[in-house]
Amino acid sequence: MEEVRGMLLTSIDPFMQEFERQFDRIARAAFSTAGGGQDVMPMDGIRREDEVVLRFDLPGIDPAGIEVTVDRGVLSVGAHREEELTDDDRPFVRERRMGRFTRRIYLSEHLDSERIQADYENGVLTLRIPVTDTAKPRKIEVRGSGAKAITR
Repeated sequence: MEEVRGMLLTSIDPFMQEFERQFDRIARAAFSTAGGGQDVMPMDGIRREDEVVLRFDLPGIDPAGIEVTVDRGVLSVGAHREEELTDDDRPFVRERRMGRFTRRIYLSEHLDSERIQADYENGVLTLRIPVTDTAKPRKIEVRGSGAKAITR
């Protein structure tokens, strides 16, 4: 069973941002399981001056089972967790999801998807996505026309 979740990571007007926040909350509730109602791949997103940092909780995942791809502005994070049972094991509680799950994030054109860095440590996948130079705040020089004011 594969779970796919998506969200939009772009800057839009405040009303649309609130709509997307509520939609993402509803989608998370709809895609979570009956076994605890928790997200398979919870994420935190942080906007810094020069980058966006995304952190995904992926405990118990072998780094070889994690796949991060970008295709036409869509960042996909996939992970696979295998069952760890022997023939003699008889589970009596099963709250951890097994199998393959995916999360998709639509990246803004102001993020440099060519330079994404991915690190996995202590069960947390951290993606660093640089902000393009055109999206960074900059000061605009105001030049005078060179004409002098008329004095009497």
